[in-house]
Amino acid sequence: MFSVIKGLGLLVLTLILFSVFSLKVKKGDKAMSGLAGAAVATFLVEAVHKYISGDFLGFDFLGEVGLSSGSMGGVIAVILVGLNMGVNPIYAAVAGAAMSGLGILPGFIAGYTIGLLGPHLERVLPKGLDIILGALLIAPLARVIGVVSTPLVDSTLLSIGEMIQVAATQSPILMGFFLGGIMKIMCTSPLSSMALTAMLGLQGLAMGIASIASFAGAFTNGIVFKRLKLGEKGSTLAVMLEPLTQADIITKNPLPIYISDFIGGGLGGVVAAYLGIVNNAPGTASPIPGMLAPFGFNAPSTVILALTLAAVGGIIGGYVGTYIYITYRKLKNIKANSSKNNDLVLE
Repeated sequence: MFSVIKGLGLLVLTLILFSVFSLKVKKGDKAMSGLAGAAVATFLVEAVHKYISGDFLGFDFLGEVGLSSGSMGGVIAVILVGLNMGVNPIYAAVAGAAMSGLGILPGFIAGYTIGLLGPHLERVLPKGLDIILGALLIAPLARVIGVVSTPLVDSTLLSIGEMIQVAATQSPILMGFFLGGIMKIMCTSPLSSMALTAMLGLQGLAMGIASIASFAGAFTNGIVFKRLKLGEKGSTLAVMLEPLTQADIITKNPLPIYISDFIGGGLGGVVAAYLGIVNNAPGTASPIPGMLAPFGFNAPSTVILALTLAAVGGIIGGYVGTYIYITYRKLKNIKANSSKNNDLVLE
């Protein structure tokens, strides 16, 4: 039990810091979006093509594609984070080229730093020489940041991720529910569950829980949008495939959506924990990546069973969550009407 409390406590602490960085730090949300994109471009492609297309189906070329993509985490992170923050594309590419062999998190840190410094360099360097001089300055700077930050990342974020993984292994069902519920809320909120799981370097059962919970929550969101008549005709399918496409509706209706997501994601997490679904592709906590990546590390029949049961759990979460919300609204209206009637009697 202590390992679960410790794991959940560290996860909540990371969520707080993650939220502050994303919402309060200059261009933090853009940097996190770049990190999430880098996780898809590297970890997801590696999981599908190396382990499924290559190792399982025997397509050697696609296996090489996956292996190559998986080794480029640091490079792609620098480039996408920098581009998302509005840095000169050449500066972003130069910084990325210098990050060969380094991980996605050092790449994120280097990319964020370059994203802040790049525009200033363009302003102070002489026109005509700004690209050449900027490239010569940014390449070693990015590499130094990546090398120096690697031990720090290993001793903090990755260590927290390892503790969460240990907790998930020692108390799988309990951790499956809470970790799955929290991750699905993150997946639906303006924050990024892909970026968070990439930051923590989650693997194994913990990442399996996060990915299956994200898939389960897609059905939860579909039920919530359908029952509460949120958005337009195509909004239900859109929120199931990618919640952020309906961010404006979600932010206006957080209570029913997040309550339902916690239940649906939690039930999906329990399914993943019970069936022992592992996922060694960090950063794939989103409906579509969460559906595909587990096939690279588990028996296909087990994954199909997990996805089927998780979908059922997600649907249950949608109905239970909306029932709670609708009941709450009815009781609130009854109480409000009762107060008005009492005021009329007194008058």
